[in-house]
Amino acid sequence: MLVATPMAAEYGAGSDNSGPWSWCDPAAGYKVSALTGCRAMVKLRCMGSQVPEAVLRDCCQQLADITNEWCRCGDLSSMLGSVYKELGVLEGAEVFPGCRKEVMKLTAASVPAVCNVPIPNGVGGSTGVCYWASYPDA
Repeated sequence: MLVATPMAAEYGAGSDNSGPWSWCDPAAGYKVSALTGCRAMVKLRCMGSQVPEAVLRDCCQQLADITNEWCRCGDLSSMLGSVYKELGVLEGAEVFPGCRKEVMKLTAASVPAVCNVPIPNGVGGSTGVCYWASYPDA
């Protein structure tokens, strides 16, 4: 379902769900980035641990290397999904000791802002928080 928004209208999104975000569809051949550096950073931040500079730098570089800005939040969401699936995480459960699923989701959604990497579809500006952070099951 496509929700009518000024952004959707601006980019010519139609009922076929076309638009710049459609280029990020794995079914259309897009290769989702694993974001291994971001996975480590999100885990450490969620658990309240200090993030080493090298881990932060790796994450930010991996996110910036995604050349289509529209795909960055989707790749972060896919990274979270793979962590949840790998660990068998249920709603409300701890992902890692001291790190609940809801906190990890918000931590991952804020990576573009932490890294100062632009996302055109974020909340809070071009380097804001990924929009899916406010969805209950993202």
